[in-house]
Amino acid sequence: MSEYGYIPEAPEQSFGNNKGIFTPKDIYDLTRADKYTNYGQLEFIETQTVSSATSFVDFTNLGNYNVHFMTVNNFKTPAGDSHMGFRLIESGVVESSAVYQYARQLGQSDGTFSGQKSTGQDEGIVTGAVGNETNHRGHCYIYFYNLTDSSKYSFVTEHSVFLRDSSAFGTDFGSNVLPQASQVTGIRMIPNTNTINEGVFSLYGLRFS
Repeated sequence: MSEYGYIPEAPEQSFGNNKGIFTPKDIYDLTRADKYTNYGQLEFIETQTVSSATSFVDFTNLGNYNVHFMTVNNFKTPAGDSHMGFRLIESGVVESSAVYQYARQLGQSDGTFSGQKSTGQDEGIVTGAVGNETNHRGHCYIYFYNLTDSSKYSFVTEHSVFLRDSSAFGTDFGSNVLPQASQVTGIRMIPNTNTINEGVFSLYGLRFS
């Protein structure tokens, strides 16, 4: 009987080592068995949901990925026009010195557009200013690069949408860097003021990125 185009049977299949001619069903079955090579696929690590005031959200299981992807949904603080930020945890120690750098471009529905930059922040910034009225929320997605490589700087890109205290809709995109080579063992999500009162934070790794 033919298996993956081989008669009578195919060699053993494993991630990174597939041989044969595969039907859609073969690919489906091998993917479910974690034996089909698909570089760059997102692999879920963890989701944390905040429903009451907390100072920060820590992710300390980064796995063995060179690229991480995070989504933040419905971020809200009790303070008006607050930003969601992050600090990186290096070998168990949170880096909170003014060493982060960023460059961002912001736009609002009222026609306001501006660029922002800094070479000495005590945290990275990943959203625009989110208001604190009932339906004011912030949402973003973030890519983290080189976190687990102790020989490289850690880079971050982000894109967010949000409502400000003025009720103007806003969007921003930008990048951050922690310009020091270090072993990053965790990510701390932290607002620039006050606490996180609501939000859903999900972290993924890009396989063999």
